[in-house]
Amino acid sequence: MRKNSIKNTRINGEVQKELSNIIRELKDPRIGIMTTVTAVEVAPDLKTCKAYISVLGDEQAKTDTMAGLKSAAGFIRRELARTVNLRNTPEIRFIIDESIEYGMKMSKMIDDLNTTE
Repeated sequence: MRKNSIKNTRINGEVQKELSNIIRELKDPRIGIMTTVTAVEVAPDLKTCKAYISVLGDEQAKTDTMAGLKSAAGFIRRELARTVNLRNTPEIRFIIDESIEYGMKMSKMIDDLNTTE
């Protein structure tokens, strides 16, 4: 299976949707309320998965959320295996995604430039 095949794209979407549901239901107080799964990349062999996580808040909230997700990775993987029917359940690596905050920062800078003129 190629990386950008239709099947891989469908698997990425399904895993992203289920990861979002699982993370939302976690009871770990370290995981922030405004935690979002922005993208998922499942390897073509279904062994590994990169989950890009966006956390709204300060740096402490981000580090706490990532620590909570890493400690719950086994539970999350087991729940993912239960909900998504795949040959192999991928090992999940959580990666912090700064793109939303970067976009908000750039938008604010553009707005500031427009109001000063």
